[in-house]
Amino acid sequence: MSKIRREPRRSRGGTNVVYLVAGGIVLALIVAFAVFAVLDSRRGGGDIAGVRSYDVGPGNRHAQGDVDYEQTPPAGGVHSPVWQNCGFYDEPVREENAVHSLEHGAVWITYRPDLPREQVERLRELAQSQTYILVSPYPELPAPVVASAWGKQLRLDSANDERLEQFVRAYRQGPQTPEPGAVCTGGVGEPS
Repeated sequence: MSKIRREPRRSRGGTNVVYLVAGGIVLALIVAFAVFAVLDSRRGGGDIAGVRSYDVGPGNRHAQGDVDYEQTPPAGGVHSPVWQNCGFYDEPVREENAVHSLEHGAVWITYRPDLPREQVERLRELAQSQTYILVSPYPELPAPVVASAWGKQLRLDSANDERLEQFVRAYRQGPQTPEPGAVCTGGVGEPS
C-alpha cells in the first residue's frame, strides 16, 4: 500500500482579513445609518440650537383677567379659560388666550410689527398650511421672531431661519403638550 501524500494547505489568512475588514466597514455604515435615521425621526427640540425650556407648571390652570408672565412672550402657565383660535393675525392677540392654545399643542409664532413684509408673508403661509399654528405680531418682542410652545421657546433673527420649521415639527402637538388633541378652533379671534 502506498501512502498518499497530502500537500499542506496554504493559509488563506490574507483573504480572511479582507473579509473581516470589509464586513467591519459594512457594519459601521449600517450602524451609522441607523443612528442618523433615529436622530432624524426624533426631531426633538433637544437638537435645535437655541431652544430654551421653562418650568411653566401643569396645564389646566385658568384665571380671569390679566396674568403677569415670566417670559416675553409667555411660553405657558396660568391662562384664560378660552383659547385663541389658531391661524394668522394682523393684530396682537391676548396673551392669556394664546397660552391656552399652547396648552392644546399649538406653536405660537410672534413677530415684531416692523418685520419685513416678505417674512410676515412667510409666517402667514406657515400658519395657513397646517393646523395648531398661531401667528401674531407682538410689540416689544426680544427678537424679530419668537416661536413658543408649552414650556419651550426659540428666539430667531428671521422668519427664514430653518430652525423655525424644526421647532414647529418638534413641538406642534409635541410630547410637552398638556392637552394633546384638544381643539384650536371654536375659541376667540378671527384669523385673517
